[in-house]
Amino acid sequence: MKILYLETSSKNCSVAISDGEKLLCVTEEVSENYKQSESLHSFVEWALEGAELSMKDIEAISLGKGPGSYTGLRIGSASAKGFCYGLKIPLIAVNSLESMIEPFLSQNYDFIIPLIDARRMEVYTAVYDGNTGIEIAPTEAKVLDETSFEEFKDKKILFVGDGAKKAREILQLPNAEFNEDIYPSAQYLVKKTLEKIKNKDFEDIAYFEPFYLKEFHGVKKKKSEE
Repeated sequence: MKILYLETSSKNCSVAISDGEKLLCVTEEVSENYKQSESLHSFVEWALEGAELSMKDIEAISLGKGPGSYTGLRIGSASAKGFCYGLKIPLIAVNSLESMIEPFLSQNYDFIIPLIDARRMEVYTAVYDGNTGIEIAPTEAKVLDETSFEEFKDKKILFVGDGAKKAREILQLPNAEFNEDIYPSAQYLVKKTLEKIKNKDFEDIAYFEPFYLKEFHGVKKKKSEE
């Protein structure tokens, strides 16, 4: 089954294609300016070219559903739903935090904790078992302080994501490691997507909404500017 993966929840605009478990192509770029609106469709074209496929060959769309950037998630969701409507193929949605832990499973960490930088001292986070990837604590928006995650202070923990920089500066966890240069990536949606396809866990395209986690708080614009 040929699957197109879109991950737009962070500074990393990421597109991948797989044939079942086999990854055929990845096209992604991390940008401080969140370039999803101008880059996503070009990246899809490049990924298809790299995989030597056309859009009509794609049999399912998988989307990193968030949490993360409100605008990025909206762009990814609109594109995914458009592809699914046009091609009459199913939509699968995967928590974007799960793609961040995938490369680090079974590396002798007790827990892996992704941290997506939100505003001020806030992060989007969840806690996962370091071997199985099973969710231990659910996704939440969390304000970091010196006591955060102290229940894991005797465990070997890996914090991943751009929010790990905040965490490194204030957490009192002697056994923790921090990897700040990790963003959600389409190439790490494959395993969870195939599990969902096997279980026929598809989204209702008409009613699907990304996992925003919080309401959008932006600068108020005049009606004429919206």
